[in-house]
Amino acid sequence: MKFTKHYTVRWHDTDCNRCVRPTKILMYMQETAGEHLKSLLMSMDDMRDRLGLAFLLSSISVSIYEPLYADDEIDVQTWVCESRGLGYNRCFCIIRNGKTVAEASSVWGLLDLRTHRLLRADESPFEAKPDAAVALDLPRRLRMVRIEEMEAVGERTIVYSDIDYNGHMNNTHYPDLFCDFTPDICQSRVCAMMLSFLHEGTFGHTLKIYRKKTENGYLFRTVDGEGVTCTEALLRTEPFSK
Repeated sequence: MKFTKHYTVRWHDTDCNRCVRPTKILMYMQETAGEHLKSLLMSMDDMRDRLGLAFLLSSISVSIYEPLYADDEIDVQTWVCESRGLGYNRCFCIIRNGKTVAEASSVWGLLDLRTHRLLRADESPFEAKPDAAVALDLPRRLRMVRIEEMEAVGERTIVYSDIDYNGHMNNTHYPDLFCDFTPDICQSRVCAMMLSFLHEGTFGHTLKIYRKKTENGYLFRTVDGEGVTCTEALLRTEPFSK
């Protein structure tokens, strides 16, 4: 069953082209997921403090069909999809004036913080009727190249403004990080992205950023000081027309 929350797009969420930044797209979606969770049982903070559980994003694929602008009135929908094993599937949709302008499909893990064990989908304490998954024009899985085929383009230290209650860089911050290393980003817009989270980026650590040009965007990889890959991503871009 779909859960819907209404928003008015904030001016401070927009970029140099007055479009909502990709990171903020994820934030609107995940804020709505948090509200959905509250409607089912409890907030994410209560879930952590009372049950010792936390949802961790494993991967998300997003298609952004049209840019969003300040003062747009939008409805953000989220719902759970059929899940098996250790993956909890959740979808999202952003609607403006009755038209779908963005969609996403994501996979989450539910971690028992006391035992550090991932819970199976059938062990979830939450009950929500699943709905059909969205069909995105993106590969089912992110196909990366070897790091030897990528160019080292810079470094990024994880600072206070990045971290959440877990002490890790919040997953919604990564799209802006990758945009910071995307050539000609001010003349382009991100029309799709795929993000895969493999290892936590921890406060104070410095990530090395690797990049490779693709036919219509860029592949990215972040690696911590111990040589561990933290994230892999694909950003598709297109020229921005005002």
